[in-house]
This record gives sequence, structure tokens and C-alpha cells, in this order.
Amino acid sequence: MVEQLSAQDAQFLYAQTANNLTHIMGVYIYDPATAPGGKVRFKDIIRHVESRVHTSPLFKRRLHRLPLDIDHPYWVEDEHFDVEAHMSHARLPEPGDWRQFCIAVARYFSKPMDMNRPLWDVYVIEGLDRIPGIAPGSFAMLHRVHHAAVDGASGAHAFIAMSDIDANGTPAIQTAPPDFTLGREPTASEVLTRAWSASMQSPVKFMNALMKMSPALLSAARKSVTEGGTTAGVPNTRFNVPVGPHKMFDGTTVALSDCAIIRKKVEGSTVNDVVIATVGGALRRYLDHHGELPDESLVAVAPINRRGKESAAGKASTPGNQVSAMSVPIRTDVADPLERLAAVRDYTVEAKEAKTGISARVMTDLSQHIPGATMAAVARILMNERFAVRQTNLFISNVPGAQVPLYMAGAKLTAQYGMAPLTNNMGLFIATPSYNGRIAFSIICERAIMPDIAFFRECIEASFAELLAANPRSEGYAPKSTAAPAKAPSKPKVKAAVAKKPAKASPASKSGKAAAAKKLAKPRTARKG
Repeated sequence: MVEQLSAQDAQFLYAQTANNLTHIMGVYIYDPATAPGGKVRFKDIIRHVESRVHTSPLFKRRLHRLPLDIDHPYWVEDEHFDVEAHMSHARLPEPGDWRQFCIAVARYFSKPMDMNRPLWDVYVIEGLDRIPGIAPGSFAMLHRVHHAAVDGASGAHAFIAMSDIDANGTPAIQTAPPDFTLGREPTASEVLTRAWSASMQSPVKFMNALMKMSPALLSAARKSVTEGGTTAGVPNTRFNVPVGPHKMFDGTTVALSDCAIIRKKVEGSTVNDVVIATVGGALRRYLDHHGELPDESLVAVAPINRRGKESAAGKASTPGNQVSAMSVPIRTDVADPLERLAAVRDYTVEAKEAKTGISARVMTDLSQHIPGATMAAVARILMNERFAVRQTNLFISNVPGAQVPLYMAGAKLTAQYGMAPLTNNMGLFIATPSYNGRIAFSIICERAIMPDIAFFRECIEASFAELLAANPRSEGYAPKSTAAPAKAPSKPKVKAAVAKKPAKASPASKSGKAAAAKKLAKPRTARKG
């Protein structure tokens, strides 16, 4: 059977550049104390992964890309598949602390993948013994997958399918015998026929889709014109610059139970609203520290899972991308933490009711009818830093994970982080995967944009602690019937400059406590560490 990439999957291939690699990566930390003998060897990990590669077609198939990208690529079986070729390991250099771990994670994430074999690999890191909050003997597993193969939901499902629910090796997902095909290499005749058919039919299908979606497109165009264009309400910050190849990583975790306490303080708010409000407070603190806080709110893009109710039916197990996105003001212009949360709640409620993500969904649907060669050429232009448009300041992704302990080769998963690609004019990504009662704030940025990433992590901890310690006002924060964010000036009043001195790194935080907020109540000068 011939298996071809969808237009949305292919976009992540066409959009990839040397500075903007389009793979994603899970960062998993394991405690081997639960394994037989209290130890897990690298060959044990290889054996475990090998036993689970049958759970998804992404593990054993590679890309077959066509000359000049005359049509979208095909998935074909890798006839030379060897699980060990996708796995490697190393040990942290001394002193083996949290900072060294973050550097190692970022360096591996910044390396290009081998696009001539199945688009995944695993990197095991040992030597985490000197990191506070991490059990001695623990190891990390970095699992990279190209975004052309999975989105957040399908990637999370693939990882869970590779995991166990106990130390005895019971699979977390009892998979039936695989019913998928890996795909065969298409013949020259099949390639030409499909490419010719796509080029002839695509214009007709595109116009039909355009006619059906014209009301939504006209509404979006009208809004863009009346509000000052695509950059209206999106302030210019240090994050809205061309992105270089050297990425950075840091992160912290908080308890989901604390998120529940916070959201109960503001009626109708969700865990996702708490995440957005936390990031908003952190960026307000960070930019104010550097004298770069704009008057208007920063704007984030958040993904929308288009699988909908189908996820419950197991559709998340299908590789590929089924996502759209929506823009959300993160209310960096609101000082009070609970008022900020209420403002975020008001916007997200209104956005859901008005289906604000329509413009992104429209563009996704229309892209299905653009010929591969045209899409590849347009992607190369749009990814060029000279043509990048400022439509957002950052990306926030919240992907729910398993809320029960998971194991791998007998070792217990104790912490989970996530990493995702940056792009020109969007040099900050906050990934917030949740696992076993905790949610992680994973920070991905470019080195020149945020050299003091450890200080920003502290800002996140302090922002969450402020929300947790805040007392609701007596009149409450009832949802507004027609809530809408205040219109922002079309031109920003502050032009950001990259900080010259990074902050001193510190170990990963165990939780967001009120003490963290007190610690950062007064801005402090960033120090080199």
C-alpha cells in the first residue's frame, strides 16, 4: 500500500531550515530503584524499546521525498531498520548538576535529525546524581520525533504505548495486533500520476474550499484591517527576532492539585487558564526586570487538538498532525495575579464561544488543496527571516499526559518535560506536559534571546507562587457575558533589547511556594553563572 503524507504533515518538512529544526522532544527522568537489582543498563533500555516498536508505524518507516518536491513525500518501510542505530547514550560532565543537564538537553535538541531513516531517536543521559530532587542513580531519556510524523497528542500516545504501568513490564496500552502498513516505495508511474492529478484537481478543490470558507476569511480580513493589520496588538519584544541555531532549555514543575486550588479562586477558569496566567506573570516580571515591559499585553499562540472527541476512540494513536491554533493575550499588562487569571478566563471563554481559532483552521483546511511544489516554495519564502511576520510573541502548548506512574525497563518515570521548535519572530516556547499529578513548565528559547534562562525559570516559579498565595477579592471574579480584551495600540512603546548579562543558574525547583514569590518581590540584577 502506498502511504503519502498529508499537506499538514508535509508543511513541517518544507518549513525546516538549519536554524529552525522542526522536531519535537520528550525529556523523561527515571529512577531505577524499582527495577530488578535497582539498576537499568543501556542494553536493557534498547531491549525494551525494541519490544515496543510494533505499537506505531512511525518507528519503522522513513521518508521518500520526491525530486523538486513535485508532490508531498511518501512513507515507506525502512528495509535497513536497526533499533540500535536510533539509540545512543552519554554521561553528564562534572559537576553533573541541573545546569549541566539543561545544557546537554539543549545541545542534543539543537542537532539535526538524520532524514534518511525513520524520524526518531533516543538519547540516554546518566550521571544525574547531584541534582536536588532527583534520586541518585537516575537517568534521563531524550526521545526526539520529527513533527512531520506526530503532533503533541499522537506523540504522547506513542510514548505511553512504549511505557509500562508497573515495574513488572505490563504494557500501559494493551495493543492489538498491528493493522497498519508501513508503506511501499511508489513506482515512477504512480508518482507522476498522483502529482499530475493533484496539480490538476487542487485548483478546483481549493476554490471550492475557499467559497465555503469565504465568510470566515472575510471576517478575519475585516478584523485585520480595522485593527491595524497582522501585527496589531502584538508588541515588539526581544522574542520577535530571527532565531539562531543554538537553543536553550530549563524547566520546573508544580502540583496539579495547586493548579486546582488556584482555578477555584476565579470562577470558570481552567488549568490551561492557570498555565497562561502563570506565564503572563512570569514574562511581566522578567521584562520589567530588564526595563522592557510593553504597555500592551504579549500574545501567545496555543494549539487546538482537532481530533476532538475522536481522541477517546483511539484516534490519537494515528500518527500525523491534526492541530490548529488560536491566539491568546496572556495579560502581561495586568499586575494583580487573580485579575490576570480572570482576564485570561474571560478571553478564552469568549474565544471558545466565538470559535476564534477559525482563521487558523481555515488556513489548515485550505492548505490541503495546495500542490506540494507550491507549498514547498511558499514555505521557503515564509521561513526566510526577511519575510517573517510578527503575529505572536511566543508559543504555549499544554498537552495532558498520563496521571498514573509509568515505567520503562522496570525504572519509574519521575519527571517529564517537553521541547518544541522555535521559528523566526517567535523565539520562546513554553511546553507544559502533565504527568502523575504534576505539570512541567518547559522553557525553550534561543541563547542570544534569553541568556538568563535560569532567571526566567525563577520568574515562572514566583508567578505561580503569587497565584497560589493570592486572596480572592470579596466580590469575586464572575465571568463576563461579553468579555473582550482591551484593544492594544498598533505600535509598541517599548523596543526590547537583549540582556547583556545572564542570571545565575540554580537547581530545578520542587514546587511553586510562596517563598519564591517573596524571593523575587524586588527585581535583582542578573548575574553570570
